[in-house]
Amino acid sequence: MLDLHNVHKRFGRLAAVAGVSLRVEAGEIVGLIGPNGSGKSTLLSTIAGAYCPDDGEILLDDQPIGGLAPDQIFARGLARSYQDPSLFFRMSALDNALLPARGQRGEKARHAPFRSRWWGQERAHVAEAAAILSDLKLEARAQTPASDLSGGQMKLLEIGRTLMGEPRLLLLDEPTAGVAPGLAYTIFEEIERMRAAHGLSFLIVEHRLEILFDFVDRLYVMHLGQVIAEGKPAEIEQNARVREVYFGA
Repeated sequence: MLDLHNVHKRFGRLAAVAGVSLRVEAGEIVGLIGPNGSGKSTLLSTIAGAYCPDDGEILLDDQPIGGLAPDQIFARGLARSYQDPSLFFRMSALDNALLPARGQRGEKARHAPFRSRWWGQERAHVAEAAAILSDLKLEARAQTPASDLSGGQMKLLEIGRTLMGEPRLLLLDEPTAGVAPGLAYTIFEEIERMRAAHGLSFLIVEHRLEILFDFVDRLYVMHLGQVIAEGKPAEIEQNARVREVYFGA
């Protein structure tokens, strides 16, 4: 589904991403790990269109997306989340969930004045968003401003919200950052459930390796802008180069 070939991203003299190649197959949960400053978040931003790659190729379903605008990439079925939840904090959880819905007729000037043209669609979107919140155990917080949710609930809302945009591949940047350990595990259980229920694929940056290793199919390890290892969790745990990078062992 996603293929990167020798991708580079530089900021002046700093090579934040220096020749990364990786792949995510349809239906996979793939982890991306590495020490702070290794280039993981920059790589996600480059894939999602926030940065234009300086070199290399990014393919989604064998079609190049490197250099496209974020909205164009989103329209092709790729969505992302951030380390800090990117929500509209004065809006309710339900209204946040409704934002990514595709093809909203009420947003078009030729339809907006005529309620009959968009009201049925709007009700269907509300029902779908409410079902997503229910799956995330957030139905009781549907009318709560996003600012009043706990950190873990914000993370769940941001991940669940992407479903309204009908994505096929999600890039998640530290989905459990700042979340209590018990809820952190719940977040990954929801990721696994979303894969099973919706056929989604995931590329996940995460520092809580003890949780990540329980859920991913494969992992890539980055260091100084490059991929230094790739394999299944058991293989990565035994990789001497990875142990040296993480623990100095």
